[in-house]
Parts: sequence; C-alpha cells; structure tokens
Amino acid sequence: MRFKFFRKLLSGLVSNNAAIDLGTSSTLIFVENQGIVLNEPSVVAMDSRTNRSIAVGKEAQKMLGRTPPNIKATRPMKDGVIADFEMVEEMLRSFIRMTMKKRLLMRPRAIVCVPSGITAVEMRAVRDSVEHAGAREVYLVAEPVAAAVGVGLPVNAPSGNMVIDIGGGTTEIALIALSGIVTNSSIRVGGDEMDIAILQYIKKKYNLLIGERSAENIKIQIGSSFPLDEEKDMEVRGNDLVKGIPKTIKVSSTEIRQALQEPIKLITTAVRHALETTPPELASDIVDEGVVMTGGGSLLRGLDSALKEETNLYIKVADDPIECVVKGAGKIVENLNDYEDVLISSGE
Repeated sequence: MRFKFFRKLLSGLVSNNAAIDLGTSSTLIFVENQGIVLNEPSVVAMDSRTNRSIAVGKEAQKMLGRTPPNIKATRPMKDGVIADFEMVEEMLRSFIRMTMKKRLLMRPRAIVCVPSGITAVEMRAVRDSVEHAGAREVYLVAEPVAAAVGVGLPVNAPSGNMVIDIGGGTTEIALIALSGIVTNSSIRVGGDEMDIAILQYIKKKYNLLIGERSAENIKIQIGSSFPLDEEKDMEVRGNDLVKGIPKTIKVSSTEIRQALQEPIKLITTAVRHALETTPPELASDIVDEGVVMTGGGSLLRGLDSALKEETNLYIKVADDPIECVVKGAGKIVENLNDYEDVLISSGE
C-alpha cells in the first residue's frame, strides 16, 4: 500500500502530461489525473517598454480597449491559429506556470487541439510555441476528433460519427470513422465573426460604434438564429459617430438575428458541403445517430433548430459544449495507447 502511494507521488512529480485547447477566444488546459485546471480568455497584455507580459487571461481581457500607449492588450490567436508567435508563447508559459503548481522533475508532454484545416506551417508554429513554453513533447489532434472523444462517440469504430464544432475563430464539421476524418469542412467563421457582424450592423444602422466585447455580450443576451418564443431587447451603449458623444440605444433580438444571417449562412453551407461529400454507407449512420454540436458557438439560441431545418437531421448540442474538446484531448492524453491513431502525424 505504501509502495503504491510513493509510486503515485513520484509519477506526479516526474511529469504532469497536459491537454491544451488553444482557442481563438479562450484557452483550456486539462492535466492528467486532475481534469480541467484552467479556462482563461486567450488574451495577453504586454508592456512595450520592458517587452514583458503584465497580465494574461481574465486580467488581460479587462484591459482590452482600455490601455495607455505603452501597454498592448491583444488576442494573439486568430481564426484558430497563431497570429502573434511571441505573445502566444508568453501566454502559454504563464498558463502552464499557473497550472503546474509543483516543481516537476521532467517537463510535461502536451496534446494540443488544432483546426482540421490547419496548414503545415501553422502546425509547426503551434508545436514550436508549446515546446518553447515548457512542453517536452507536443502532439496535435484535430479539434472535431477531440470533441467526438469528449462527448463519448466511438471514434475507433467503423460507424460514422459527425461533429460540428463551432469555436471562436473556426467552424469544424467532420465525419469520423476508424480513428480518422473521412470528410471534413473547415471554415474560418465562428463566434468572433458573429460578434463582428453585430458590431457592423449597429454601426451601419444606428451610426453607433461599440466594442467587440459589447457585441459579444449582445450575442449572448439576445442573439439567435431562429425565431424565439418571446423576442427580447436590450440597451446598448457606444459612441455616436455623428455627434462624437456617448449614446444609448435599444436593439431587439429580431434585429440581431438579421445581423447574424451572413455568418450563420456560411456555417450552414459548410455543413451541407460536408454532408454532400459523405460516403453513402456512412450517411446512413448519420441519419440513424444524428449530429453532435460542440464549441461555444453552438450555444447560440436556435442554431441547432436552424441546422435541423436545413439538413432534416437530428442535431443535438452536447452537454458542456465549451469543454468537450479539451475533455476529449484529456482522455487521449490519459489513454495515449488507445488513441494513438487519432493524432496528427508530423508528415500530415
């Protein structure tokens, strides 16, 4: 009994393998035998005078749009991939330090979730950033595959499982069977594009300039893609572009639904494209089992109903859709031998 205790203690000190969902909007980290230990916005604030980070995550997010000239608060991820190499490295180093409380004898091994449409150059950038941030070895897994594992779909089986993962920067639609992606459609449209669509609609219709965080809040509060049983409205504050002074207006959920038409149409088209390229044998599996939606974008009211009407398929939003990808990657890191085939090889 004592031997088992010391062996467990020693294995924890040697290395804590981790799974990282490095997203455009937020970063989640799962540590082996501990579960999800971090869920922070993918934001970093740097002091240009010292070239060092002064805040990451929630603290840095509070600074967006509010900083003096010497401080730069930004999102270093764009469309699911790295836009600023140095800032991502700094952000990850801080996040890993926050999650690894005790001093490890060996650097952790990490599995990182990436868009299925990622290029070879972008994969190299992810690997380098995570290695420089403190990981010993870095493995990559496609986000929809990790999401499928996270919701408990049998990815190793010969049956077809379709996942729609709508993140901040990308929407991934993938048909998975036998540990691989049979067909997929990856578009760089997600929650962020929805926010921008709302921002531009209000700017055009009301001559009111609002920030991206305000647009996101509108989307969360009254955004929808399908008529609601009871339509809502809310007050929005911003800068009047004509008079140059602060102004408050009231917008309705009907207006915001109109503003969101374009990004939702792009997502619907991508889903249809993925279905059109599905082999007939696997198509019957989708008809029987339906489609699972994951990612923060799937929480938009009525989006499942809109896709159901468009495809005539059973579509279900997963429980805890925001955590599905990192939970799946965590399951993979804890059972690497069972899921070795789902990892993206260096040659891909």
